[in-house]
Amino acid sequence: MKKVVFWGCLLLASCTPAPIPHSDVHYTVGAAWHVPGQWFYPREEFAWQGTGLAIRQDGREGELTADGEVRSMATMTASHPTLQLPAIVTVTNLENGRQVRVRVNDRGPAQMGRALALSTQAANLLGMGAGPAQVRIVEDEVASRQLAETLPGGVALQIAAAPREQVVQSSLGGNGGVSVVAVGGGVESTPESTGVKLVDLPVAYAQGYAAPGMLWVETMDFTSRSAAVMQAGGHGGVVRPVMSGQSMMWAVRQGPFATISAADAALKRALANGFNGSHIVVE
Repeated sequence: MKKVVFWGCLLLASCTPAPIPHSDVHYTVGAAWHVPGQWFYPREEFAWQGTGLAIRQDGREGELTADGEVRSMATMTASHPTLQLPAIVTVTNLENGRQVRVRVNDRGPAQMGRALALSTQAANLLGMGAGPAQVRIVEDEVASRQLAETLPGGVALQIAAAPREQVVQSSLGGNGGVSVVAVGGGVESTPESTGVKLVDLPVAYAQGYAAPGMLWVETMDFTSRSAAVMQAGGHGGVVRPVMSGQSMMWAVRQGPFATISAADAALKRALANGFNGSHIVVE
């Protein structure tokens, strides 16, 4: 009889659902992290843009993301290696012209040579298949700064500079207090004990023109073209002008490569040779 009771209790314990984590969204940059063969160094970049390869996220539903959101593959969200969290970006699938707007709320992808990992919802709307897709990523500077100025852990909100009725955060005192965050007119209010939440971005896409390109491995950027030319000559690369914010930079690249596997192999060689910032771009 005791054995029956024991196994019954064990069965009940194994069937008890795990507690659902509460959203507790906060602003974060985070520490350096790595995937096999490469280190990443997160930093604030409110006007970042670039190209690369995007993949589908493989995180589990219901987990907390790096910025404290509860992961949902049905939302318009994504993971990025270095952007401050959260951030708002527009992603264009260069292979078919589809474009979506997502909130970057986690670190990733945990795979060398991939620039972005998209939720199932966002990847489906972009028309992605099972493999990587060529994408362009452009950060929304205004929306991203609003999040940084409003969320716990972020910079102090400059009231005079903040657009009215765009971002609101307030806390009503007492045990029954409510924290609310409004972004772009949407408001989500929750008891303070469950933390701050953000309104989900619209599930929508725009259709543009396809503009697929060739794959390159960018090893480093220089402010001086002559320095870039010298470096490129040392390891068989080429020099291309690129914009970094409002400044012109000179990128040293290897390629072009017609296939992802060839670009991956070149990236692996560049990283092994000590060019840790190397990454794949599309042009």
